[in-house]
Amino acid sequence: MPFRSFHQTLLCCSQARWSAHLTIATRRNIAELCAAFARQVAADAAPTLKRAAVAIALTEGDDGNGTAFLLTRRSARLRAHSAQWALPGGRCDAGETQAEAALRELHEELGLKLSERDVLGLLDDYPTRSGYLITPVVVWAGAHAALVPNPDEVASVHRIGLDAIELDDAFTFVTIPESARRVIRFRLGGQHIHAPTAALIYQFREVLAGRSTRVADLEQPVFAWK
Repeated sequence: MPFRSFHQTLLCCSQARWSAHLTIATRRNIAELCAAFARQVAADAAPTLKRAAVAIALTEGDDGNGTAFLLTRRSARLRAHSAQWALPGGRCDAGETQAEAALRELHEELGLKLSERDVLGLLDDYPTRSGYLITPVVVWAGAHAALVPNPDEVASVHRIGLDAIELDDAFTFVTIPESARRVIRFRLGGQHIHAPTAALIYQFREVLAGRSTRVADLEQPVFAWK
């Protein structure tokens, strides 16, 4: 089902409130789109990269309108990538699957306790310049998700409506002299969010549109290479 049709029909042009019926229908449709997506695993790069996972956690939007995903601003006190925008997530512990790691990090960062029954699907692995292989895990947090951000890791948490990522100018691509690959940027409230976060959100947008768009070749800005 095309993303615009899905979004307009189920969310009534982003104005529908989350009824029980709408919640079930939205979850079912997103789960079906994730199941139809043919995930690519970066097998060749895996031995040299550290495994990590992030959660694309879906919940109700602000004021109960529409569907949104959770995006955090990392604490300025963190040693790595401080104050940057990020999806909840982190490095996989020994013996953890990507889904288990994403769920654990979601609980540690935002106090949101979900189970593997809430996992709707996995997107492509994304290799980062800093040595990680990130797996995005789409999870259903449901309505009225009680968020308790961990101040040691999270400065703020935001509900980003799915309508924000379907805008024609939501994503832009630029070139830099340091790489032959295009740098992707996600425009949000006058700011630019870069890869890997922007690349993962972009692929999720494409999955909702029924497209298998690959993002592993989308570049990060130079400041994120460390």
